[in-house]
Amino acid sequence: MLNFTTDQWIIVALVFVLGMLVGGFIFSGGGRKWKHRYNNEVDRRTELERIHAEREKEWRERDSLRAAAIKGDRNNDGVVDARDRDRDVDGVPDSRDRDPTDDRRA
Repeated sequence: MLNFTTDQWIIVALVFVLGMLVGGFIFSGGGRKWKHRYNNEVDRRTELERIHAEREKEWRERDSLRAAAIKGDRNNDGVVDARDRDRDVDGVPDSRDRDPTDDRRA
C-alpha cells in the first residue's frame, strides 16, 4: 500500500513533531485567556441585561403616561375633567382656549 523508505518515515515524523511544537507555542496559555474573556463577557452581558431591564421599566412608564396624556387624563385616574378637554384638538385645553362661539371672553 504505502511503501515509504526509512528516510521518508523520518521526515514524516519530524514534520509531525514540528507541527506539535508550533501548535504548542501558538496555543500556550490559551486556557486562562479564553476563560478570562468568557467571564468578562458574562459580566458584561449581565450588566447590559440589568441596564436594559431598568430602561424598559422607564419606557413602559413613559408609554403609560403618554397614553394617559393622549386620552386627556392628567390625573391618570380615568376621569377627564372639564378643564382638561380640548374640543377643537389644537393642543390647548378649552379652559385656556378662547371658544370661537363665545363672544363674552376676549
